[in-house]
Amino acid sequence: MTTTLTKRQRPRKAPHRERRDSSRPAARRRNWFGGLAGWLWLVVVAVPLYWTVITSLKMQSNYYSSNPLVPPGDPTLDNYQLVIESDFVRYFVNSVVVTVGAVVPAVVFSFMAAYAIVRGWRMQILRRMNGLFLMGLAIPLQATVIPLDLIIIKLHLYDSLLALVLPSAAFAIPLSVLILANFIRDVPKELFDSMRVDGATEWTTLWRLAAPLTRPAILTVSIFNALTIWNGFLLPLVLTQSPERRTLPLALWTFQGQYGVNVPAVLAAVVLTTLPILVLYAFGRRQLLSGLTAGFSR
Repeated sequence: MTTTLTKRQRPRKAPHRERRDSSRPAARRRNWFGGLAGWLWLVVVAVPLYWTVITSLKMQSNYYSSNPLVPPGDPTLDNYQLVIESDFVRYFVNSVVVTVGAVVPAVVFSFMAAYAIVRGWRMQILRRMNGLFLMGLAIPLQATVIPLDLIIIKLHLYDSLLALVLPSAAFAIPLSVLILANFIRDVPKELFDSMRVDGATEWTTLWRLAAPLTRPAILTVSIFNALTIWNGFLLPLVLTQSPERRTLPLALWTFQGQYGVNVPAVLAAVVLTTLPILVLYAFGRRQLLSGLTAGFSR
């Protein structure tokens, strides 16, 4: 009896405690290599931003003779005044029209398509449409420039803002459908069944149940597509010709002369062009990051 008790009283969990205690100092170790890499990456990102801002405050006459990383002794806002007087407002309005005109229909269509793919229990072909949308992610924009240009010319839309809105919305749909479908798929099926029992139509269920529950995903794809279209350069370059139809990224050519480039003015235009993006990102940063993370992890 005594031998049995002594065997039972042996601390079998002691090795686990030793392992746990031995692992605690390892968990408290700081990742010096990761921290150093993070600070190096911060320097790599911050130095160009710093150079852009201080150079936009310099005069063109002393730009090449001064140290590029030294702040100007007499900062000036003449470059910003030159940018604003060079039809900056028109280019800004064009960018807003193209961005809003492409994001709104793309998100609405993607949301309805994602709902049909997930909840299309009556038509199996709707579920198979998801593969068609995923194929759009495999086609780069550069590979469609020539046929897209020919289509726009055939439709008599060349050199118009509508020629930028339609392709931008089309290229924003595949990724939007992927993210929204993942969110709608995680909505409990019982909620849709209860709406159907109450006599609600699919249209009512779409806008009164699915839309409020997937609002983070809708904001995510809206912000992401807005940032992508706002910074777009290839489509305005290929599908427009007149200066009146230029967007902000393409309008930087205004400050390029025959024998040189007004670098401080170009960087002042870059700063003004980036401000709306920073404001949008500041307000939607949390929704953007959480939505993208949840959308790809589900």
